[in-house]
Amino acid sequence: MSEELYHEVTGSGPLLLLIAGGTDDARDFTGMIPLLSGDHTVVAYDCRGVSRSRFAGPPADVSMETQVEDARRVLEAAGGGPAHVFGTSSGGLTALALAAGHPDLVRTVVTHEPPAVRLLPAGDPRRALGREVDEAYRSGGVEAAMKVFAAGAGLDTWDPDPPGGIAESPEAMAQMQAKLARMHTNLDFFFGQAASAYLAYEPVVPPSTRVVVAVGEQSRGQLAHDAALALAARLGVEPLTVPGGHAGFVTHPTAFARRLRDVLD
Repeated sequence: MSEELYHEVTGSGPLLLLIAGGTDDARDFTGMIPLLSGDHTVVAYDCRGVSRSRFAGPPADVSMETQVEDARRVLEAAGGGPAHVFGTSSGGLTALALAAGHPDLVRTVVTHEPPAVRLLPAGDPRRALGREVDEAYRSGGVEAAMKVFAAGAGLDTWDPDPPGGIAESPEAMAQMQAKLARMHTNLDFFFGQAASAYLAYEPVVPPSTRVVVAVGEQSRGQLAHDAALALAARLGVEPLTVPGGHAGFVTHPTAFARRLRDVLD
């Protein structure tokens, strides 16, 4: 690759590409990869501008077309396709766009709570979230943008460690805390250069592509959950309920990987 995207390849068998959300990276899948790599070649990467895939040069907005090209290049570096593709949050939008642009590379898309705000009903104020977040970032920086984004996404009262805990193990909770720390290092890039393209994207999926739309059992009422339900309704498919909330693949990696394997099998 002319610009190196950090990526990891583990295991053997059919290709399975994992795409993290906009502020996250391949380490989000640490708990799941050992459970998936026994019978799949698992490919995970840090998206452009995030964590270990930072590029030199002047700031520039990252389009959805660029995100798709990056995903294609990662697949090519791992041996090509077709591949199963799991994407979460904005990574779920990239997975759908990859299938739309390169249907020959994609066997199955499992899109987990993609924030496709344009699929929300007319009149839903959350449809304007992209514009509102961008305005907040331009006028007040990361902190202002995060407040607007969290409130619009339904995450303003979310506690990663409520009484009783939400994770399946202490190890998973430690992974969640590490994820949150990494997320903060990527917020400036996300709000400044990536979020607008994600929140403006309206999925168009080829009829020939098998799409599974997943929603978290603990995230009802949040924007990404509602947008995923709207996507499932548009596609005429039954949504798949998976363990945990918007970050269930981190907090419940064993149960989440089991559901994912069932879908791929």
